[in-house]
Parts: sequence; structure tokens; C-alpha cells
Amino acid sequence: MSHLTSRRGMLFGTAAVGAGALLTACTSNETKAEADDSGSAAAPAAEETGKQVTIGFAGPQADHGWLNAINVNARERAKKYKDVTLDITEGSNDTAAQIGQIDTLINKKVDVLVILPADGKAMTQAGLKAMRAGIPVVNLDRVFANPQAFRCYVGGDNYGMGLNAGHYIGEKLKDKKNAKVIELSGPDSLELTRQRTQGFDDALKNYPNIKKVARQAADFTVESGQAKMAQLLQAQKNFDALWNHDDDQGVGALRAVDQAGREGFLMVGGAGAKSAMDHIKADDGVLKATVLYPPTMAASAIDLARALGQGKGITGLSEAEIPTSLTLYSAVVDKSNIDQYLPNGFK
Repeated sequence: MSHLTSRRGMLFGTAAVGAGALLTACTSNETKAEADDSGSAAAPAAEETGKQVTIGFAGPQADHGWLNAINVNARERAKKYKDVTLDITEGSNDTAAQIGQIDTLINKKVDVLVILPADGKAMTQAGLKAMRAGIPVVNLDRVFANPQAFRCYVGGDNYGMGLNAGHYIGEKLKDKKNAKVIELSGPDSLELTRQRTQGFDDALKNYPNIKKVARQAADFTVESGQAKMAQLLQAQKNFDALWNHDDDQGVGALRAVDQAGREGFLMVGGAGAKSAMDHIKADDGVLKATVLYPPTMAASAIDLARALGQGKGITGLSEAEIPTSLTLYSAVVDKSNIDQYLPNGFK
């Protein structure tokens, strides 16, 4: 959800360059990525063991499929390195509790901290405290309010996620007169939701024949997705496309669609859950695509933390230090490329 970095390259499309292929080469050794079917990032090839690094990992409670995938990716990546010890906290959505967990990791004198804050703004002081203690911080996904609170940021592109969803829908409907689209967003209290909506709206400006006629905000849960989608369906008797910000709430949205017996429109989801990808692969309903928000960013955060702890840069880049920020690309996954991305769908 970072606004710190500029997005470069294609504004939309289905191809993406995986960050893991580059980041797994954080030492001077050449590596080759190997695919697996665990839903986590491609494994780094065997590397020469370097300086032992203890990485503290603090994230929110894994009460959502994507957040659980974050923890899985962090654990699995750390296991690939013989020179990495991962000290992972239980996780909490309570800011005070998470600050306490980070304090414990600071007192343990871990070499590097990876923090996915429950609330970036509220947790900024925790990042500053670690940095002032000489422990470099990799800020994951939800950005701190002060750039001095982290050494490196790695996260997804929320604006780009909405932008790519909008362009995908736009291209599908560009020849349809007076096309109508609706939006099922995440919570409006989150900056990431506003960024996803803004990207979507900006993309639709390129298609004057398309109008967004309704929007409802859900809470990234199955229950809220079902309830809010039911409201949209009741209010909108005819529309051509739906952009849903999150595949977890999309499970509920699809239930509402099935219960109402609605069809005749295309649905684009968000994040890249395996359940969504299975529907896309089967082509068994309205869900035709999902826009990735890769939880593999947690594996990349471990790669970066290891490099920081060992004082190394990234092979393939000229600089001796790792970058200050890395924003992942939000690829669009549909039936044309589903086989490429299906192994990384998270549960």
C-alpha cells in the first residue's frame, strides 16, 4: 500500500516479473528459482552459507487467508536458508500487544526485524525504536508514517491493483454501449481501499462508454462480502462487470450471486486466493479473473532481511546495498495464464 515508490513499466496486462527470482540472489552467488506447489514463493537454490542472521518477524493476527499466507511465506522462506533463524511472534491486531511483541524482539537483540504492522501509522514509533537500537527494519505492506522507521519497504501496489482491474474490465467492455460496472470494495477506513478504488476509477476514465453505477464497502470477510453483494444485486438489476477488492470476501459475494440466480456479467477479484483461481480455471461462473496482491512479499522480506543482516546487496543490481523500497506488480490472472499462477494461489 505504499505511495513512496513510483510504478514503472506497463500500466496493465497479465505478465509480471517475479520479485523472488531477483531477491533470492541476495548474495553474490548465482541462483535459480524452483517452482513448488505449496502456494509459497519459488524456493531459492542452494547457496553458500553466510553469516548467521536472526530475523524477528512481527505481523498482525492471521485471521484472513491473505495474512495467513504472509506467515506461511515467511516461515517457508526462512527454512530454505541454513544461516537464518526466524523468531516469529504470535501476531495481534491490537496495536499495544504488537508493540509489546516488537519490544520483546528488540530486547532479544535480533539482527533484523520484519514488521507488518496492524496499523502503519500507529506502529511508527515501534519501527523508530528498533532503528534507533541499531536493528534495521524491513517494513512489510502497511507503511509506517515516518521513513526513518524502516530501512527498506516491500509491499504490494494497491493503486496498480485497481488500475489493472479497471483496464481488464475496460478492455472486455470497450465495444459495449452504455456498459455498467459496480464495485465491492474493502473497508473505507483503510488507505489501501481508497488507493484501489482510485486506481479503478482512473482506469475507467479511458473508457467513456463505461459508467460505474454503484459501490459498496465490505470488510474483507466472507460474511460481509455476501451481505454487501446481496445489497448490490437488489439495487442493480442489470450491470456488466463487478470489481471485488478481495477474494476472501469474494467467496461470500459469489454465494450471493448464486442465491440470487444472477449471471450475464463478469467478475474480477483481488489478491489471488486459490479458491478464486480454481473458479477461473474451471470457468464455471461469473468470476473470470483476479488481480494479484502477492503474499510472496513476505518471502521477499525475508530475503531482504537476510541480505541486510549479512551486509550484502542483490545480485543483478549495481549497488552494494539493498534498495530502500520494492513495490510488487499486480498481475491480472485469467484463463489465459491461470496455469502459471495457480501453484501460488493461497488458501
